[in-house]
Amino acid sequence: METKNSKKYESCCDVNGIFKIIGGKWKALIIKMIASDCPKRFGELRRDMDSIAQTTLTLQLRELERDGIICRTVYAESPPKVEYKLTDVGKSLLPILELLDDWWKNYKYGPEVEK
Repeated sequence: METKNSKKYESCCDVNGIFKIIGGKWKALIIKMIASDCPKRFGELRRDMDSIAQTTLTLQLRELERDGIICRTVYAESPPKVEYKLTDVGKSLLPILELLDDWWKNYKYGPEVEK
């Protein structure tokens, strides 16, 4: 049974859906790493993010690709070359991630901290 309060927030954004796509420990960082040097090869991501397990990185990249945030290009070379870049949807996340970073700094350190 729904309460009156839950109906009041039906038109609010789907926070669970948002964080299913960009949430977790690594996805925002992966998005920012690809944006900083686009396109980005898998090996470069792996070296730049040395504290993430390779299987975790692969899984996170697959999820971001599935959700339309990044695109993956495979080149028929030996050894195989794979590059990742942001889609237009992924690029649209960059200002939002920046706002979240600013919010976090303000929350954690207070409003007197400069950006």
